[in-house]
Amino acid sequence: MKAGDILTISSGNLKKKNKVSKADLKVVEKEEVLTKPYNDINLKKWKEYDHILTGTLWEFPARMKEHGHSNDYHGNYIPQIAEQLYERFTKKHDIVLDLFFGSGTSGIEAINMNRRCIGVELKQELCDYVSEKFTPKQLVTDVNIICGDSASESVLDKIQARLEIMGAQKAQFLMLHPPYDDIIKFSDKKEDLSNCSSTEEFYDLFEKVARNGFEKLEKGRFAALIIGDKYAKGQYYPLSFGCMERMNRAGFITKAVIVKDIQGNERAKGKNAQLWRYRALYGGFYIFKHEYIMVFQKP
Repeated sequence: MKAGDILTISSGNLKKKNKVSKADLKVVEKEEVLTKPYNDINLKKWKEYDHILTGTLWEFPARMKEHGHSNDYHGNYIPQIAEQLYERFTKKHDIVLDLFFGSGTSGIEAINMNRRCIGVELKQELCDYVSEKFTPKQLVTDVNIICGDSASESVLDKIQARLEIMGAQKAQFLMLHPPYDDIIKFSDKKEDLSNCSSTEEFYDLFEKVARNGFEKLEKGRFAALIIGDKYAKGQYYPLSFGCMERMNRAGFITKAVIVKDIQGNERAKGKNAQLWRYRALYGGFYIFKHEYIMVFQKP
Protein backbone atom coordinates (compact mmCIF):
# COMPACT_ATOMS: atom_id res chain seq x y z
CA MET A 1 0.00 0.00 0.00
CA LYS A 2 1.13 3.55 -0.76
CA ALA A 3 1.18 6.37 1.71
CA GLY A 4 -2.12 8.19 1.68
CA ASP A 5 -4.20 5.18 0.63
CA ILE A 6 -7.51 5.04 2.53
CA LEU A 7 -9.00 1.81 3.88
CA THR A 8 -12.73 1.32 4.38
CA ILE A 9 -14.63 -1.72 5.61
CA SER A 10 -17.89 -2.58 3.90
CA SER A 11 -19.88 -5.83 4.39
CA GLY A 12 -16.81 -7.62 5.65
CA ASN A 13 -14.81 -6.73 2.50
CA LEU A 14 -11.64 -4.67 2.57
CA LYS A 15 -11.64 -1.88 -0.02
CA LYS A 16 -9.03 0.63 -1.11
CA LYS A 17 -9.14 3.44 -3.63
CA ASN A 18 -6.18 1.88 -5.40
CA LYS A 19 -6.05 -1.84 -6.29
CA VAL A 20 -5.12 -4.30 -3.51
CA SER A 21 -3.01 -7.26 -4.56
CA LYS A 22 -3.29 -10.66 -2.87
CA ALA A 23 0.28 -10.24 -1.67
CA ASP A 24 -0.84 -7.29 0.47
CA LEU A 25 -3.30 -9.46 2.42
CA LYS A 26 -2.23 -11.79 5.23
CA VAL A 27 -4.50 -14.62 6.34
CA VAL A 28 -4.11 -15.57 10.03
CA GLU A 29 -5.22 -19.12 10.57
CA LYS A 30 -6.90 -19.94 13.86
CA GLU A 31 -4.86 -22.36 15.95
CA GLU A 32 -6.38 -25.82 16.09
CA VAL A 33 -7.16 -26.87 19.64
CA LEU A 34 -8.35 -30.29 20.77
CA THR A 35 -8.94 -30.74 24.49
CA LYS A 36 -10.80 -33.14 26.74
CA PRO A 37 -13.69 -31.77 28.83
CA TYR A 38 -11.63 -32.15 32.01
CA ASN A 39 -8.30 -30.45 31.17
CA ASP A 40 -6.60 -27.77 29.07
CA ILE A 41 -4.09 -30.04 27.32
CA ASN A 42 -4.09 -29.35 23.59
CA LEU A 43 -3.94 -32.83 22.07
CA LYS A 44 -3.02 -31.29 18.71
CA LYS A 45 0.32 -30.46 20.37
CA TRP A 46 0.61 -33.50 22.61
CA LYS A 47 4.35 -33.83 22.01
CA GLU A 48 4.91 -30.55 23.86
CA TYR A 49 3.74 -32.01 27.17
CA ASP A 50 6.80 -34.05 28.10
CA HIS A 51 6.56 -32.82 31.69
CA ILE A 52 3.25 -34.64 32.22
CA LEU A 53 3.78 -38.18 33.49
CA THR A 54 1.75 -40.91 31.83
CA GLY A 55 3.53 -43.97 33.26
CA THR A 56 2.63 -45.84 36.44
CA LEU A 57 5.97 -45.32 38.24
CA TRP A 58 6.55 -41.83 39.62
CA GLU A 59 9.96 -40.85 40.97
CA PHE A 60 10.74 -37.44 42.44
CA PRO A 61 14.25 -36.95 43.87
CA ALA A 62 13.15 -34.32 46.39
CA ARG A 63 10.09 -32.54 47.72
CA MET A 64 9.24 -29.20 46.14
CA LYS A 65 9.79 -26.50 48.77
CA GLU A 66 9.27 -23.34 46.75
CA HIS A 67 6.16 -21.46 45.57
CA GLY A 68 4.61 -21.46 49.03
CA HIS A 69 5.24 -25.12 49.87
CA SER A 70 7.11 -26.38 52.95
CA ASN A 71 7.50 -29.67 54.76
CA ASP A 72 6.00 -28.26 57.93
CA TYR A 73 3.52 -31.01 58.76
CA HIS A 74 4.18 -34.70 59.26
CA GLY A 75 2.31 -36.76 56.71
CA ASN A 76 1.60 -34.19 53.99
CA TYR A 77 1.99 -35.34 50.40
CA ILE A 78 4.56 -33.80 48.06
CA PRO A 79 3.34 -30.89 45.87
CA GLN A 80 4.52 -32.53 42.64
CA ILE A 81 1.61 -34.96 42.94
CA ALA A 82 -0.94 -32.13 42.90
CA GLU A 83 0.97 -30.46 40.07
CA GLN A 84 0.73 -33.58 37.90
CA LEU A 85 -2.88 -34.41 38.74
CA TYR A 86 -4.20 -30.88 38.34
CA GLU A 87 -2.73 -30.45 34.87
CA ARG A 88 -3.98 -33.86 33.78
CA PHE A 89 -7.48 -33.76 35.26
CA THR A 90 -8.51 -30.11 35.78
CA LYS A 91 -8.97 -26.92 33.80
CA LYS A 92 -8.11 -23.40 34.90
CA HIS A 93 -10.55 -22.07 37.52
CA ASP A 94 -11.83 -25.58 38.32
CA ILE A 95 -12.57 -26.37 41.97
CA VAL A 96 -10.59 -29.05 43.80
CA LEU A 97 -12.28 -30.59 46.84
CA ASP A 98 -9.81 -31.96 49.40
CA LEU A 99 -11.46 -33.83 52.27
CA PHE A 100 -8.21 -34.29 54.23
CA PHE A 101 -6.84 -30.77 53.81
CA GLY A 102 -4.07 -31.02 56.43
CA SER A 103 -1.35 -28.41 55.88
CA GLY A 104 -2.92 -27.10 52.68
CA THR A 105 -0.81 -28.57 49.86
CA SER A 106 -3.88 -28.92 47.63
CA GLY A 107 -4.86 -25.29 48.15
CA ILE A 108 -1.37 -23.86 47.67
CA GLU A 109 -0.90 -25.69 44.37
CA ALA A 110 -4.40 -24.69 43.27
CA ILE A 111 -3.38 -21.05 43.66
CA ASN A 112 -0.09 -21.69 41.83
CA MET A 113 -1.90 -23.27 38.89
CA ASN A 114 -4.86 -20.89 38.66
CA ARG A 115 -7.33 -23.37 40.14
CA ARG A 116 -9.53 -23.04 43.21
CA CYS A 117 -9.91 -25.28 46.26
CA ILE A 118 -12.26 -26.21 49.08
CA GLY A 119 -10.49 -27.98 51.92
CA VAL A 120 -12.06 -29.81 54.86
CA GLU A 121 -9.91 -30.26 57.97
CA LEU A 122 -10.93 -31.80 61.30
CA LYS A 123 -8.69 -29.78 63.62
CA GLN A 124 -9.55 -26.12 64.23
CA GLU A 125 -6.00 -25.20 65.21
CA LEU A 126 -4.70 -26.58 61.90
CA CYS A 127 -7.38 -24.68 59.97
CA ASP A 128 -6.27 -21.48 61.67
CA TYR A 129 -2.61 -22.22 60.95
CA VAL A 130 -3.17 -23.07 57.29
CA SER A 131 -5.33 -19.99 56.75
CA GLU A 132 -2.25 -17.86 57.37
CA LYS A 133 -0.66 -19.32 54.23
CA PHE A 134 -3.19 -17.49 52.06
CA THR A 135 -4.04 -13.82 51.62
CA PRO A 136 -7.42 -12.51 52.84
CA LYS A 137 -8.48 -12.09 49.21
CA GLN A 138 -7.51 -15.67 48.32
CA LEU A 139 -9.54 -16.95 51.28
CA VAL A 140 -12.59 -15.27 49.77
CA THR A 141 -12.19 -16.00 46.07
CA ASP A 142 -9.89 -19.01 45.63
CA VAL A 143 -9.53 -21.12 48.79
CA ASN A 144 -12.28 -22.03 51.25
CA ILE A 145 -11.29 -23.91 54.41
CA ILE A 146 -13.97 -25.76 56.36
CA CYS A 147 -13.40 -27.08 59.86
CA GLY A 148 -15.45 -30.24 60.01
CA ASP A 149 -15.68 -34.02 59.89
CA SER A 150 -15.37 -35.21 56.29
CA ALA A 151 -17.22 -38.44 57.13
CA SER A 152 -20.31 -36.69 58.51
CA GLU A 153 -23.53 -35.81 56.72
CA SER A 154 -23.46 -32.30 58.15
CA VAL A 155 -20.28 -31.43 56.22
CA LEU A 156 -22.17 -31.79 52.93
CA ASP A 157 -24.19 -28.65 53.59
CA LYS A 158 -21.03 -26.72 54.45
CA ILE A 159 -19.34 -27.85 51.24
CA GLN A 160 -22.42 -26.98 49.19
CA ALA A 161 -22.56 -23.49 50.67
CA ARG A 162 -18.91 -22.89 49.73
CA LEU A 163 -19.46 -24.26 46.22
CA GLU A 164 -22.34 -21.85 45.68
CA ILE A 165 -20.27 -18.92 46.94
CA MET A 166 -17.69 -19.90 44.30
CA GLY A 167 -20.40 -20.06 41.62
CA ALA A 168 -20.60 -23.85 41.26
CA GLN A 169 -22.85 -26.73 42.18
CA LYS A 170 -20.17 -29.44 42.17
CA ALA A 171 -16.41 -29.73 42.45
CA GLN A 172 -14.35 -30.75 39.40
CA PHE A 173 -11.68 -32.81 41.15
CA LEU A 174 -11.52 -34.76 44.41
CA MET A 175 -8.30 -35.20 46.38
CA LEU A 176 -8.10 -37.75 49.20
CA HIS A 177 -4.99 -38.22 51.34
CA PRO A 178 -6.22 -39.95 54.50
CA PRO A 179 -4.13 -41.12 57.46
CA TYR A 180 -2.54 -44.50 56.85
CA ASP A 181 -4.76 -46.08 59.49
CA ASP A 182 -3.13 -45.66 62.92
CA ILE A 183 0.54 -45.31 61.82
CA ILE A 184 0.58 -41.62 62.82
CA LYS A 185 -1.87 -40.22 65.39
CA PHE A 186 -2.92 -36.80 64.13
CA SER A 187 -5.23 -35.85 67.00
CA ASP A 188 -7.14 -37.20 69.97
CA LYS A 189 -10.53 -36.75 68.28
CA LYS A 190 -12.67 -39.85 67.94
CA GLU A 191 -13.67 -38.76 64.41
CA ASP A 192 -10.02 -38.87 63.31
CA LEU A 193 -9.37 -41.88 61.05
CA SER A 194 -5.99 -42.34 62.74
CA ASN A 195 -7.82 -43.20 65.99
CA CYS A 196 -9.91 -46.09 64.68
CA SER A 197 -9.90 -49.14 66.94
CA SER A 198 -9.42 -51.53 64.01
CA THR A 199 -8.48 -51.48 60.35
CA GLU A 200 -12.02 -52.50 59.44
CA GLU A 201 -13.37 -49.46 61.28
CA PHE A 202 -10.83 -47.34 59.38
CA TYR A 203 -12.18 -48.69 56.08
CA ASP A 204 -15.79 -48.03 57.13
CA LEU A 205 -15.05 -44.44 58.11
CA PHE A 206 -13.01 -43.85 54.96
CA GLU A 207 -15.91 -45.11 52.85
CA LYS A 208 -18.17 -42.47 54.38
CA VAL A 209 -15.66 -39.81 53.32
CA ALA A 210 -15.48 -41.32 49.82
CA ARG A 211 -19.27 -41.26 49.51
CA ASN A 212 -19.38 -37.60 50.51
CA GLY A 213 -16.72 -36.85 47.92
CA PHE A 214 -18.69 -38.77 45.28
CA GLU A 215 -21.79 -36.74 46.12
CA LYS A 216 -20.03 -33.39 45.65
CA LEU A 217 -18.02 -34.29 42.54
CA GLU A 218 -19.23 -33.42 39.07
CA LYS A 219 -20.24 -36.34 36.87
CA GLY A 220 -17.45 -37.55 34.58
CA ARG A 221 -14.72 -35.91 36.65
CA PHE A 222 -11.80 -37.52 38.48
CA ALA A 223 -10.62 -38.30 42.00
CA ALA A 224 -7.22 -39.24 43.39
CA LEU A 225 -6.40 -41.29 46.48
CA ILE A 226 -2.89 -41.02 47.91
CA ILE A 227 -2.14 -43.77 50.42
CA GLY A 228 0.43 -46.33 51.53
CA ASP A 229 0.24 -49.67 53.32
CA LYS A 230 1.33 -50.72 56.81
CA TYR A 231 2.85 -53.48 58.90
CA ALA A 232 1.41 -54.18 62.33
CA LYS A 233 1.91 -57.08 64.75
CA GLY A 234 3.97 -59.00 62.22
CA GLN A 235 1.37 -58.67 59.45
CA TYR A 236 1.10 -56.70 56.22
CA TYR A 237 -2.07 -54.62 55.72
CA PRO A 238 -2.78 -53.48 52.13
CA LEU A 239 -4.57 -50.26 53.10
CA SER A 240 -4.30 -48.96 49.55
CA PHE A 241 -6.29 -51.74 47.94
CA GLY A 242 -8.72 -51.88 50.86
CA CYS A 243 -9.48 -48.20 50.29
CA MET A 244 -9.67 -48.74 46.54
CA GLU A 245 -12.43 -51.29 47.13
CA ARG A 246 -14.30 -48.78 49.30
CA MET A 247 -13.97 -46.13 46.57
CA ASN A 248 -15.57 -48.60 44.17
CA ARG A 249 -18.36 -49.29 46.65
CA ALA A 250 -18.98 -45.55 46.83
CA GLY A 251 -19.56 -45.52 43.05
CA PHE A 252 -16.17 -44.64 41.55
CA ILE A 253 -14.54 -46.64 38.76
CA THR A 254 -10.79 -47.24 39.00
CA LYS A 255 -8.73 -45.66 36.21
CA ALA A 256 -5.12 -46.18 37.32
CA VAL A 257 -2.85 -47.41 40.10
CA ILE A 258 0.42 -45.46 40.25
CA VAL A 259 3.42 -46.46 42.35
CA LYS A 260 5.27 -43.46 43.77
CA ASP A 261 8.83 -43.86 45.04
CA ILE A 262 9.07 -42.28 48.53
CA GLN A 263 12.85 -42.58 48.94
CA GLY A 264 14.30 -39.21 49.84
CA ASN A 265 10.88 -37.80 50.74
CA GLU A 266 10.20 -39.60 54.01
CA ARG A 267 11.32 -38.16 57.32
CA ALA A 268 12.00 -40.76 60.01
CA LYS A 269 12.77 -43.84 57.92
CA GLY A 270 15.26 -41.97 55.75
CA LYS A 271 17.22 -40.88 58.79
CA ASN A 272 17.21 -44.33 60.36
CA ALA A 273 17.74 -46.51 57.31
CA GLN A 274 20.09 -48.98 58.98
CA LEU A 275 17.78 -49.45 61.95
CA TRP A 276 14.89 -50.22 59.64
CA ARG A 277 17.09 -52.62 57.67
CA TYR A 278 17.89 -54.50 60.87
CA ARG A 279 14.20 -54.62 61.80
CA ALA A 280 13.32 -55.95 58.35
CA LEU A 281 15.92 -58.70 58.57
CA TYR A 282 14.83 -59.55 62.11
CA GLY A 283 11.09 -59.47 61.47
CA GLY A 284 10.92 -61.09 58.05
CA PHE A 285 9.36 -58.11 56.24
CA TYR A 286 10.41 -55.63 53.57
CA ILE A 287 10.78 -51.87 53.99
CA PHE A 288 8.23 -49.70 52.22
CA LYS A 289 9.86 -47.58 49.55
CA HIS A 290 6.68 -46.65 47.77
CA GLU A 291 3.12 -45.49 48.23
CA TYR A 292 0.20 -45.42 45.82
CA ILE A 293 -1.66 -42.78 43.85
CA MET A 294 -4.95 -44.25 42.70
CA VAL A 295 -7.03 -42.43 40.11
CA PHE A 296 -10.80 -42.83 39.86
CA GLN A 297 -13.63 -41.38 37.82
CA LYS A 298 -17.25 -40.67 38.66
CA PRO A 299 -19.30 -42.29 35.87
